[in-house]
Amino acid sequence: MSLNIMNNIDYKVGIYIRLSREDEEKEKYQESESIQNQRTMLMQYIKENKLNFISEYVDDGVSGTNFDRPGFNRMIQDIENGKINMVVTKDLSRLGRNYVQSGLYIEDYFPEHNVRFIAILDNIDTAYDTSNNDIAPFKSILNEMYAKDTSKKINSVLQAKRNNGEYLGTAPFRL
Repeated sequence: MSLNIMNNIDYKVGIYIRLSREDEEKEKYQESESIQNQRTMLMQYIKENKLNFISEYVDDGVSGTNFDRPGFNRMIQDIENGKINMVVTKDLSRLGRNYVQSGLYIEDYFPEHNVRFIAILDNIDTAYDTSNNDIAPFKSILNEMYAKDTSKKINSVLQAKRNNGEYLGTAPFRL
C-alpha cells in the first residue's frame, strides 16, 4: 500500500497507548509504568520528527483482542471529526491483537480517512511502500497468537489450582 500522496500533508498527530493488563504494583488511579514509557517514547519520536502533536489516547488495562476500547473509540471519533490524520503507536500490537480488525484499520479504514499510521518499533509507516508494511499482516497474526497463548497459559494455571483445591479469590480486608 502506498500513501505517498500524503507525504506533503501537515500531520495532526494522535498517539495511541495501550496496555492489556495493569502492572502488579499499580495503585488505584495511577498509570502503569508501561503506559508512561510508551508515552515517553512516542513523544520523543514526535519531537525528533518535528510533528504536530494533537492528542493522546490511552487504554490502560484493556485487552487488545477487541477494538471496543474507550481510548481507541475516542481516537476514531477524532479521526472522523478531522482532529487528527496521523496515528503513532509503539508497535503494531499496541493498536490491537486481533489480526483481522488490525488489518481492516491499517489497510482500509486509515487510508479511506487519509490517516497515516506509524508503528515505531515495527518500522511500519503507511506513507511509504516498504517491505515492513508488507509483513504487517503476519506480525498481526503473531500478535493475536501471543494473546491466545497467554490466555491458555493463565487458564491452565487457574484450572490446576482449582483441581488442587487452592483458593482463587482475594483475601478479605477491613477499611
